[in-house]
Amino acid sequence: MKIKSFEIFDYESAVTFWKSIEGVTLNESDTKGSISSFLFRNPGLSFVAKDNNEIVGTILCGHNGRAAQIYHLAVSNSHRGQGLGKELVDLSLSKLVEANIPRCNIFVYSNNCVGNKFWLKNGWDDPTTWKVLQKQLDV
Repeated sequence: MKIKSFEIFDYESAVTFWKSIEGVTLNESDTKGSISSFLFRNPGLSFVAKDNNEIVGTILCGHNGRAAQIYHLAVSNSHRGQGLGKELVDLSLSKLVEANIPRCNIFVYSNNCVGNKFWLKNGWDDPTTWKVLQKQLDV
């Protein structure tokens, strides 16, 4: 297995992979153009794991200069329980530390039991003092 930087030429394979993973939801922010812009603005923070040239893990990570966000951490069922998810997270977090970013947030759907269990097991907090509000923009 090999972990490498997520490049835009990984996009089509990543979308196919994400669609196969329970708990990963794609939306208007996941177009090829949007992901390309995200990767361009955040070089070296997002990764794919490949086994026999097939994607078995992904993480998208970016920051705004003061805080970071992780999206689409996903590991194939065949590779779960082997530390790959933690390795991808640790790799992105180490790059954030190098960039002097002091905090990272994740967005996990409330009903994503597998995802929530993973994050809580790995030391992430579930704050009850704030919530996310969102507005869709006509672009």
